[in-house]
Amino acid sequence: MTKSMAVLGTGAIGSSVAADLTRAGYDVILIDQWPAHVEAMKAKGLRVTMPEEEFVAPVRAFHLCEMKDLHKAPMRQFDIVFLTCKSYDSTWLAEFIKPFLKPDGVLVSVQNSLNDEWIAPIIGRERDIGCAFEISADAFVPGQVYRNTNRVHGEFVLGELDGQMTPRLEEVAHILSAVAKTQVTTNIWGAKWTKLIFNCMRATTRAALDAKRTEIVENPRVLDFVTKLGKEAAQVATALGIKLEPIPGFTAEDFRGGIRDELFRKFMAVVIGGTGGRSTSMVQQDIAKGRLTEIDYLNGLIVKKGLEVKVPTPANRAMTAVLRQIQEGALSPGLANLAILEEYMSGAKAMA
Repeated sequence: MTKSMAVLGTGAIGSSVAADLTRAGYDVILIDQWPAHVEAMKAKGLRVTMPEEEFVAPVRAFHLCEMKDLHKAPMRQFDIVFLTCKSYDSTWLAEFIKPFLKPDGVLVSVQNSLNDEWIAPIIGRERDIGCAFEISADAFVPGQVYRNTNRVHGEFVLGELDGQMTPRLEEVAHILSAVAKTQVTTNIWGAKWTKLIFNCMRATTRAALDAKRTEIVENPRVLDFVTKLGKEAAQVATALGIKLEPIPGFTAEDFRGGIRDELFRKFMAVVIGGTGGRSTSMVQQDIAKGRLTEIDYLNGLIVKKGLEVKVPTPANRAMTAVLRQIQEGALSPGLANLAILEEYMSGAKAMA
């Protein structure tokens, strides 16, 4: 039986997923809140530019408001929903799509942060599959996505929230293999925490300092600060009982030494996807588009959880403060922000 699927939130990642699933012949519709993007896809399809190829996928795209027509009898419901929106849109979109998800259907959170924590109570924990992923893509023009990582370098790590291995988990992994390499794990929370730590180090630092990945690795002061971000986040995870799981680019051996500087320096040295630091991070893209960033679901989340387990997080508090000011227009991205971050972390400067 053919599975009925939806990709909810078709920005850079959602568009990449939807285009490849469509090309693979799956029954999938795209749902988004960006009107111009939906109209462009309706008119001309979805154009995907990758390092080795360019193609146009004739996708079926819907505005959010058009979903009301699917309520009509017989109501359209989905076996699988890939939620690929920003973290701050997770809860209301989970409520939005809940009536369209079959009783035995699953929602896969292909997102940054720990979104399953707040999605599962809405749709039911038994209908939630977690996902950690590594795909780099940009979407600035309606109807177009520029995917920096191809299907060989991109990767999905999937897991049931309770750690069980199930047929549906294997099925979802097989489906997503049309987009990138896939693997399943019994420790999805560990994988998601590792990716969260990576994002808190790399994505937000690049945005705050307007820096390329290579610039972070080659500047000792920046690398030292980034290492502090990672160590704090890992200490919070450990205090919460999380066993960090290797993600693409790392092995189990990398994690056997525990929380140490070398591990976090490797985080910054590894180039996942072969982009060579040329692509922008998702936080940089948010700033460039003048929209809300996910800082409260990245470094801000580390700060929040650190307070819960009484683990100090001065570096992450500093990064959260600086990114919020950039988001509000009080600061501009640039290397000058490194001094502000250091002053905030040391207590020499009061956080705004």
